[in-house]
Parts: sequence; C-alpha cells; structure tokens
Amino acid sequence: MIPPYDGRHLIADLHDCSGLDDLALVERALRDGAAAAGATVLDVRLHAFGPGQGVTGVALLAESHISIHSWPEHRYAAIDIFLCGRRCDPQAALAVIVAAFGGHVASETVIARGFGVIPAPVRAE
Repeated sequence: MIPPYDGRHLIADLHDCSGLDDLALVERALRDGAAAAGATVLDVRLHAFGPGQGVTGVALLAESHISIHSWPEHRYAAIDIFLCGRRCDPQAALAVIVAAFGGHVASETVIARGFGVIPAPVRAE
C-alpha cells in the first residue's frame, strides 16, 4: 500500500505593494520565502514585461513551487504557494513575501491537496 501524501496549496492576493517590477527584489522574495518555509529551491525563473510593468515568475522547489504574477500599476500581486508535506510552512513563506513588498494580504485560501488525503478547502483568516 502506498502511504498517503499531503500538501497545502496557499493562494493569496496582495494589495498596496511596491517593488513589483524589480526583478532582483522579486527573486529575493521568492528565495527568502522558500527558505522561511523550510523548502529547497531548485531554480528560479522570472520574466519582466518591461519598465514599470509586471513580473511573472516561479521558484521551482523540491517540495513543489512558489509563483508570483504582479501588476505594479495596481500595486497588486497574485501569489501561489504549493508545498508538499507537513514539514514545510506556506504561511511562513507568505509572511516573508508580504514583508518584501510592503503590502498586505487582501485574500487568502489554503487548500489541502494530496494522494490519500480528502481535499477540502480551508479558509485562513
């Protein structure tokens, strides 16, 4: 029998952020968020859409991924943190990312995911 596998998928909208068009800051936020979560970074891929425009990117993790899509003109970022196993902490990653951009969490949802786990949405306050 295959043992159960579990993970948590955190999706958050950040408002009132700054630096969302700064590639170096975005990369540092993803790497520092992964470290805070206890995850292992395999690679970081980013794409900037031009000066003053957004960035899309992903930190590929041994435990899954952290991604960002930003709209600096709206001071908004969409964050996606999917971490496998209970040893990694998606909330710790989110706190570091929020601090990096000086914004706040406007909405957040955590979804239980995995093999052998009955997925059920859990709303974080």
